[in-house]
Amino acid sequence: QVQLVESGGDLVQPGGSLRLSCAASGIIFSINNMYWYRQAPGKERELVAVITNSGSTNYADAVKGRFTISRDNAKNTVYLQMTTLKPEDTAVYYCSARRAGWGPASASWGQGTQVTVSS
Repeated sequence: QVQLVESGGDLVQPGGSLRLSCAASGIIFSINNMYWYRQAPGKERELVAVITNSGSTNYADAVKGRFTISRDNAKNTVYLQMTTLKPEDTAVYYCSARRAGWGPASASWGQGTQVTVSS
């Protein structure tokens, strides 16, 4: 059974930093592309960052230069380092795994972790 467990969400002041973690089990982690999405209240879920099974990364324009996605295949964990946080980064952040080359319907999802950026 696939399980993705996010952690690290918190209340942080604007300009602050957080690191989110997502621990995976029940999958062959190294062959999966890993994604971070977020969903703000009243908005659709949006892709934040992706790291492929080969380590290539891509980011949404809104977070480029501020967020960094990374993975540790030995720990079956993907990270999202977030810096210079803004109030508009407030959202529930979700981790997702999808085997490389498979379609979106095959993705597995975590339960989400809340990030709130506020003074």
